[in-house]
Amino acid sequence: MKEKDLEAQKMSTVAFILKTIGHPIRIGIIQLLTQHIELPVNKLCENLKVEQSVMSHHLSNMKFKGILGSRREGKQRYYFIKLQEVKKVIECMEKCDLSHL
Repeated sequence: MKEKDLEAQKMSTVAFILKTIGHPIRIGIIQLLTQHIELPVNKLCENLKVEQSVMSHHLSNMKFKGILGSRREGKQRYYFIKLQEVKKVIECMEKCDLSHL
């Protein structure tokens, strides 16, 4: 594969990630999941102060697109980051100084 092809693939992957997580609630979910291996839906709702129906919408979208994975334990569903590149995007974002905006 040529270097240009690798760069195009990298840009495409980053664009996909940014489009998928480009919402304040989704960024909050990813930030929480980078701090914990996995979290149940109720803890995500509690930490982000979001109703469960809204949270479920965002979680199912990110799971469908392969960003998140989940497992069920009894009645509780736990979510985790499946696409590890998402962590790198969030780490990069956290290093940015946006105070001038």
